[in-house]
Amino acid sequence: MNFEMSSHRALERVRASEDGALAPFTTDGCSGGLSSVWTVVVDRFPGFASVHGNIPPWEACCIDHDRVYHSAGMTADAQASFEARLLADEALKLCVVETGERRLAEIAGVYNVEETSVREAYRAISNALFIAVRFGGAPCSGLPWRWGYGFPDCYVTPKDLLGKP
Repeated sequence: MNFEMSSHRALERVRASEDGALAPFTTDGCSGGLSSVWTVVVDRFPGFASVHGNIPPWEACCIDHDRVYHSAGMTADAQASFEARLLADEALKLCVVETGERRLAEIAGVYNVEETSVREAYRAISNALFIAVRFGGAPCSGLPWRWGYGFPDCYVTPKDLLGKP
């Protein structure tokens, strides 16, 4: 948490600066290329789209997640930012699981498997997404899907590492 807190402090500093205005919201759907890869699969295997759709069934979860990431949760300080990011990531995970719950009977029927298998698959997807956003979504990382990506990118200074203003 200490290293990540330094990133949240750096983001807080950038947000408070003259150049720290929030840019208009943008989204890539599910980051890390997930939505893009989904499109390739759909183009290559049309039957896949007839069952699962042209976008990931949980893409709305990703877009809701992006809205919070874009604005860094509109938090007041580094600690609140850290906590809001964790909550956003947990909400993404839960949303994906809930998407799977709504699709249990449909997917189990299509693939002739038990609903528990579908549930396990969606839990695995949600866990993978959670790990990915926790690992790759920290503020000030330079990545386009980072926490606070609607603000100018930031960098961690020695003062941020030491927790000084």
